[in-house]
Amino acid sequence: MTAEERDQLTRWARRAKSAQALALRSRIVLGCAEGADNKTVAGQLGCAAATVGKWRSRFIADRLDGLSDEPRPGRPPSISVDQVEDVVVATLESTPKNATHWSRAKMAERTGLSKSTIGRIWRDFGLKPHRADGFKLSNAPLLVEKSTTSSAST
Repeated sequence: MTAEERDQLTRWARRAKSAQALALRSRIVLGCAEGADNKTVAGQLGCAAATVGKWRSRFIADRLDGLSDEPRPGRPPSISVDQVEDVVVATLESTPKNATHWSRAKMAERTGLSKSTIGRIWRDFGLKPHRADGFKLSNAPLLVEKSTTSSAST
């Protein structure tokens, strides 16, 4: 292991903002570099010996690049972050013509996404454009009298 690699691994292991998985992998490699066997390093770090063996061999094969996550299997997302941001911003900051709030259909028409996609975005962000945000007090002239007499009689 080179001095630069050791320095980088130490930074990853100690830095608070590092992903915890990368920090653990860095500690594994550093422990192995001190001459400890897989079982000893696993005991010190509270992980399985197979985990230590996996990251040790990945480091030997690919050096620092071997410690990063590989791309996950499956279909890549078809909706970009910019499209999601556009839906959220439009929902919060604008209203459609001739309407008081956005509906799934109107937003889908505006953005070119499907109605179900709009619904998923709204659900993920906790948006409910059909619900009023504020409390409305009745403007009935005898509201106070009605409230006090009905509660006094019960």
